[in-house]
Amino acid sequence: MELKYFRLIKTIAEEGNIANSSERLFLTQSALSHQLRELEERLGFKVFHRTRNKWQLTPEGSELYKLANNLLQSIEESFSTIQQIKTGSRGKIKVSAECQSFFHGLPAFVQKMAVLYPEIQIDLSLGATHQTISQILSDEIDIAIVTSKPASDMLSSIEIFEDEIFVLMHQEHYLNDNEYLDASHFSDVHLIINSFPLENVSVYEHFLRPNKITPIKISAIPFTEVSLEMVNANMGIMCLPKWTLKSFKLSDDLVFKRIGRNGLKRTHYLVTKEASENKKHIKDFISNLQEDLMY
Repeated sequence: MELKYFRLIKTIAEEGNIANSSERLFLTQSALSHQLRELEERLGFKVFHRTRNKWQLTPEGSELYKLANNLLQSIEESFSTIQQIKTGSRGKIKVSAECQSFFHGLPAFVQKMAVLYPEIQIDLSLGATHQTISQILSDEIDIAIVTSKPASDMLSSIEIFEDEIFVLMHQEHYLNDNEYLDASHFSDVHLIINSFPLENVSVYEHFLRPNKITPIKISAIPFTEVSLEMVNANMGIMCLPKWTLKSFKLSDDLVFKRIGRNGLKRTHYLVTKEASENKKHIKDFISNLQEDLMY
């Protein structure tokens, strides 16, 4: 039995006739009469005793009226609960990332969240990314995306995805003849990074530093477009995951090289305070980000 019939029974019983019910349900009297006739034919019994001035429920109709009240009230309460849950997802979230390259994808995600959860305000903290963990502990930010799992009982860490860092160089670069680059290859290169300090640069922290190698020249350029132009002019090399360049049109003269024989892979973790991870707006942010990264 369709929901519209329960609304019809409830409205006619409360309004007393078709005319008043027509205005309440925004349907013509003939449309309501047709619906009621159709319903009674399906049921095999009369729902109302009709008189000129007053329509009264039959005994069978009275039972349907009780059912309609319970059903419609239950639906209204459920939607009210859903709205309360959705409204409960309210708050401000300040997000930072240890790796600046991660900010390439975050603005689009923040825009999506603004549509789905207008009551959640998300701010991206672009500065001092090497201090993300200490910023969480001091409540300066709420969520950090890092590439090393922190060891602290106060923090909750969730593995969100893995990527691989490559060297991007011009095909005429003298290192292009190598199948992959060892740490020693970096000693004489001009390495273009996004920002200092070096400890915040993945290729240095996870590959060069353990091998006690520091490039002869390092330039920090915060604009990817400028860095790409320099690499395209064979003025240096960049180290970054391929996904960060999806929105850029790369020259056919540029090539990617693996770092180390097995590649330089890294795992990204989403970190928040353990005391905050069960807050509704934080949970909604995390679950949506995990879903977004799957595609």
